[in-house]
Amino acid sequence: MIPGPVGRLLVTWLASAGALLLLSALMRDVEVPGPGAALVAAALTAAVNGAIWPIVLRLTLPLTVLTLGFGVLLLNGAVVLLVAALLPGVEVDGLGTAVLVVLGLTLVTTLVTSILAIDEEERVGRHLVRRAVRSARGAEHSDVPGVLFLEIDGLAHSVLRRALRDGNAPALARWIREGTHRLTPWETDWSSQTGACQAGLLHGRNDDLPAFRWWEKERDGPIVTNHPGDAAEIERRVSDGRGLLHGGGASRANILSGDAPHSLLTMSTVLAGDRHGAIGRDYFTYMASPYNVARTLLLSIVDVAGELRAAREQRRRDVQPRVHRGLRYALIRAWATVVQRDLQVQAVLGDVYAGRPVVYTTFLGYDEVAHHSGIERPETLAVLRQVDLQVERIARAAAVDAPRPYEIVVLSDHGQTQGATFRRRYGETLDEVVRRACATEDVEVEESGEDEARGRIGAAVTEAAQGSTRSARAVARAQRRALPPSTEDGHVPEVSVMASGCLGLISFPRLPGRVRSEDIGARYPRLLPALTAHPGVGFVLVRSRERGAVVLGASGIRCLEDGDVVGDDPLGPFGPNAAAHVARTDRFAHCPDVVVNSTYWPETGEVAAFEELVGSHGGMGGTQTAPFVLSPARFALPDRPIVGAEALHRVMRGWLADLGHAGYRA
Repeated sequence: MIPGPVGRLLVTWLASAGALLLLSALMRDVEVPGPGAALVAAALTAAVNGAIWPIVLRLTLPLTVLTLGFGVLLLNGAVVLLVAALLPGVEVDGLGTAVLVVLGLTLVTTLVTSILAIDEEERVGRHLVRRAVRSARGAEHSDVPGVLFLEIDGLAHSVLRRALRDGNAPALARWIREGTHRLTPWETDWSSQTGACQAGLLHGRNDDLPAFRWWEKERDGPIVTNHPGDAAEIERRVSDGRGLLHGGGASRANILSGDAPHSLLTMSTVLAGDRHGAIGRDYFTYMASPYNVARTLLLSIVDVAGELRAAREQRRRDVQPRVHRGLRYALIRAWATVVQRDLQVQAVLGDVYAGRPVVYTTFLGYDEVAHHSGIERPETLAVLRQVDLQVERIARAAAVDAPRPYEIVVLSDHGQTQGATFRRRYGETLDEVVRRACATEDVEVEESGEDEARGRIGAAVTEAAQGSTRSARAVARAQRRALPPSTEDGHVPEVSVMASGCLGLISFPRLPGRVRSEDIGARYPRLLPALTAHPGVGFVLVRSRERGAVVLGASGIRCLEDGDVVGDDPLGPFGPNAAAHVARTDRFAHCPDVVVNSTYWPETGEVAAFEELVGSHGGMGGTQTAPFVLSPARFALPDRPIVGAEALHRVMRGWLADLGHAGYRA
């Protein structure tokens, strides 16, 4: 039986005292003379934290975020040292030892409360969030149901179906089996990556977004979706001010904001400044409990150790395909799977307790781990199970504590397709193929297998640097020092080669406008033959002066404007909507001069990513273009398949209108 409030307090106190005695027995540099001293030390530590923690945290909040929370360990360690100094017979030798004591206390307390079915994190977090809501503006009570859109980044429909069957998403499986929700596949556009998909889902418009990154000739530079300035520019282009979240909604941990007035960890808004202290309040609410933060940090350490072990096991067993995974990636992964997850869940709980009408948040962890481990490897499915737990936690809070009823929609923005990378298959990268064919070394390359999660860390630090406090200014100075020196010298490369999963984008920045295939052939006669003949290239899109948009393959050509096919149709392996998707991209103002999609092998369901990623997305081929939406059974769905993120946006707006949200009626 779960204890009441007094019982929880007593159990937590006894667990902390027992942990101190255990640590005293195990560590030479810790001395606690007996049970009485342990009980007093545990009580005094809690009292000191309660008295001084909020004050210290307000002064150091941005620095705490900058250190990804590790500064909290030092503050907690200082509290332990203070308590030891105040109590006769209690000794803790040094700050390092005190930090280990904090981690030990957190570990033991977490284990004890878990065994007794006491969700201490949720209880403390719920209290802090409610207090923050009351101190801000109070809750918005309404009989009109709100909607929580919970996105699991990168999870394909078919992968989820197997996870439901095999027990890797038990909460979602229960909803389907009980008949409260139904699972529906949908299809992305050609650019199956988060920026374009979220532009369509949140703003209802994702035209002229050809990839995760692309070259814009009028800017003499690239657009990279998860660079805050570029994300803000993308939102400026696609927003009409009436996005999915415009009616008092909240955006949490997304690329774009959907015009939400409340935003945290959202790439397009991090440079907008601290709106009336809202960002600081969100971070403060999360970090106001020393227990919560220490627990998150402990879980991060466990996650790093688990990742290093899993990578070592892949190497030992020679699991293929695989990519290098070191300590740097393990730290980035811990941010996505633990730190950001806890931040965003706390923010969503705040939105629920505030009664906000619509919320959209993106769980990044599955996508990040699938990129590097594989889309259904054991460590990847373990992350999916953790996301499923957080979805259930949010649903429980919405059902019990919210000032309005809530409906929950779980969806993905795209899937992923697995496969050995282009470089590992053929011993060369796409840009090396282009360099050789164009006989030039003046090629600018833009690709990164860690951009998404690394960009989210940068967004958090950028948000922490907003404000006028001394610590905020210190964070801003640290950010500027951490940035690499500028290399902009006005040089425009002869060729730009960019990668977006299995999608390659080739532009000729010195040549104005969309360069026609005839001109490419005259200037670089070996390029198009080299690309179409390469076994790792499935098809190539170019624009011909005579025939318009043309798709080239190794043994055939397809003219998109008249549908004429000569030889084998290069789009044949990519599904019935492939031609429409490619033709749409060809009409974009910023369509690259040459667009390359890797080969897709249907017999193994694999592609060859142009980035060093085991699981990838960005182009066509396999499950990367086949995400899902898990919606309440009473929500209407169209009779025809949902094709394109813009189409799903219209469906979601319809749900909001049907529930009674007047601002979403057509």
